[in-house]
Amino acid sequence: MSRRGFLGLAAGAGAAVTVGAAGWSHLAGASTGRILASRGLLPKPFGVPLPVPPVARPVRSERGADVYDVEQRESRIEILPGRKTTVWGYDGIFPGPTFDTRSGRRTVIQVHNNLTVPTVTHLHGGVTPPGSDGYPTDLLLPAGRCSPGQAHQAHNGMAASHGGRMAFGSRRYVYPLPQRAATLWYHDHRMDFSAPQVWRGLAGFFLIGDEEEDRLPLPGGNRDIPLMLCDRSFEEDGSFRYPTHSHDAFPDGVLGDVQLVNGAPWPVLEVSATRYRFRLLNASNARRYQLRLEAEEGKPGRFVQIGSDGGLLAAPKPHSTLDMAPGERFDVVVDFADHPVGSRITLRNTAGEGGMRNVMRFHVVRKEKDDSRIPARLSTSFEKLTPSSAMPVRVFDFRRTNAGDDDRQVWTINGQPFSTDAVLASPRLGSVERWRFSSDFHHPVHVHLAQFQVLARGGRPPAAGDAGWKDTVDVRPYEVVEVLARFAGYKGRYMLHCHNLEHEDMAMMANFQVI
Repeated sequence: MSRRGFLGLAAGAGAAVTVGAAGWSHLAGASTGRILASRGLLPKPFGVPLPVPPVARPVRSERGADVYDVEQRESRIEILPGRKTTVWGYDGIFPGPTFDTRSGRRTVIQVHNNLTVPTVTHLHGGVTPPGSDGYPTDLLLPAGRCSPGQAHQAHNGMAASHGGRMAFGSRRYVYPLPQRAATLWYHDHRMDFSAPQVWRGLAGFFLIGDEEEDRLPLPGGNRDIPLMLCDRSFEEDGSFRYPTHSHDAFPDGVLGDVQLVNGAPWPVLEVSATRYRFRLLNASNARRYQLRLEAEEGKPGRFVQIGSDGGLLAAPKPHSTLDMAPGERFDVVVDFADHPVGSRITLRNTAGEGGMRNVMRFHVVRKEKDDSRIPARLSTSFEKLTPSSAMPVRVFDFRRTNAGDDDRQVWTINGQPFSTDAVLASPRLGSVERWRFSSDFHHPVHVHLAQFQVLARGGRPPAAGDAGWKDTVDVRPYEVVEVLARFAGYKGRYMLHCHNLEHEDMAMMANFQVI
């Protein structure tokens, strides 16, 4: 049976299918999307060192705020050995510079658009005022380089008629950061074009620190490393390959056949026989990961999770595997002292096929003194939310739906494609609500502004990887995931959407208004 036929039958049985769920999960597998094959020879794995993105430096302080300038521009860099790739990068690099900030200290990022297309920058996981949240029609146009036709379309077709805040050339994004230490990231969020623009390089890390985290004896310095995982496809000359008509040919999502970590293909990191902290981010458009550490000598590796999307867990959690959907982050510690010097440990993606089962490799090259440790208690400020009968309950169903008489299908929330005018929920500032997400496919659900805790998955307790405060949760085929969401910070218009970027660009977004 075709996927479309299966969806039609299943939709008639309701969102939470019990008999068909296992069958559809088997058909869908752990991966989503369709592979876009590269042209030309691909590099052999484990042939290049792991790069680490540079840390951005503020250009000045302004009334107690750190002010940064960042330029969106094209540049040509070497990703595949011996070939040049044109990227659209923050400061012309991919990933963009890492912003290292402090909880409660206002950060201002002045973004200058020197590309030839409009952009929108979203701080993913940020508790951010609505004017700086990166709403998809809050366009930043490239002043002086945007054609009259593009400017007219942006102003009349997208921004002005839908309440978008449009700017030319530059925009100030203000982040007060009233939140815990956490690993966030920033990326393009332009309506209908997030997928191709992130694919071309518009993404980077944004780290928040605080005093609670400072007091912990966790690995730091050059043993605290962010790892951006994403897949890409390439033309024979080294340029990025992305489908021209992705909405038609790749409706389930675009999968690349080259694994990148911090922008390098299947890299190697030389490590000492000590503990390392890795800030894992799935920045892929559609690819999902089931991460596992495999040592050459046969001894399995182990992740000890210390943080999730929203910061530190209350206590560490060991994992033999980590499931990561697009947009999710896992903060983990890996102890390489468990392996002798000379060992090679490979980070694998057991959800991938062929060469995409490899992610990167660690090579233990020396012994070294290690004063770090993982305390039994990580966060004394972690608050566990509990449900109550007084909480508002809201339901959001993510599925593919016919858009009209032409039988064209789009990804929708509660049966409706995205409209900038429609508001599906109006939570009160400071409140906690019980939200239920249901699905017909793999949908990583991301909620702007609000942090949440997973209450149940498929009527059962949360999965091992659901721990802590989150802003993105994986909702699998014909599954209902319940979360307790706290709406703290600011009033205004925000959104929730699927973080499969092709789904997002095909209208799988919705507004909510904090009142």
